[in-house]
Amino acid sequence: MLEFKNIIVRKPSKSMIEGISTGMFSEDKPIYEDAINQHAEYVKTIESLGVKALVLEALEEYPDSCFVEDPAVVLKECAIITNSPRESRNGEKFEIEPAIKKYYSDDQIFYIEAPGTMEGGDVMVVDKHIYIGQSDRTNAEGAKQFSQIVEKYGYTTSTVPVTEGLHLKDFAIYLENNNMLVSEKMNEEEAFKDFNRFVVPKEELYAINSLYINGTVLVPDGFPKTLEHIKSLGYPVKVVNTDEFKKIDGSLTCLSLRF
Repeated sequence: MLEFKNIIVRKPSKSMIEGISTGMFSEDKPIYEDAINQHAEYVKTIESLGVKALVLEALEEYPDSCFVEDPAVVLKECAIITNSPRESRNGEKFEIEPAIKKYYSDDQIFYIEAPGTMEGGDVMVVDKHIYIGQSDRTNAEGAKQFSQIVEKYGYTTSTVPVTEGLHLKDFAIYLENNNMLVSEKMNEEEAFKDFNRFVVPKEELYAINSLYINGTVLVPDGFPKTLEHIKSLGYPVKVVNTDEFKKIDGSLTCLSLRF
């Protein structure tokens, strides 16, 4: 069973109200005070599953910086600092690096270099295979560089087109034990045909981004059909409210680096 021992998280900034949003899940602005409370509960919930959290301070100059999954990808063997194409996010990679260096030696840390672009929300690990979303944030050169890095550690990779929203993991999530949550469009993806897929109803699309932690699945609050399906697979579940992060397209996996 996949086991996580650590997470890295960053507190939301007051500037999060200016965070990037497609408006897919909400047109409202986040309420900072509520986001702080939801973030603290998120961390507490994960720590209750035997994981130790490193909580980084907020960065007001980067409205989306609480979404620490994007500026880095962490594996057991190595860490990859990514390269966002969005100017308002690209500096986050420099801010996450000191935290990464607390856990990884210099020879375990790699970098996606221009013209390659990548954000961690496009990286989905399934055992020793990694699916890389080709999106507005992750280009072919970024995927190529990433593949060359992880292949040194015995991983294989393949790319998947992301034609809706921001990142791959907004529309396909692996829950271990061959189970996946997918959108209707991702259900048609040939790469996922051998998985036990649950097509999340359109009205519950946000719930695709549920989070497997040490045998338990965290599920966003307010999506009963997806919740019941995950329970039917035999997973213990914990419901977590991330409503304020949903307003800027953020969800459960976005808020932490797990390793």
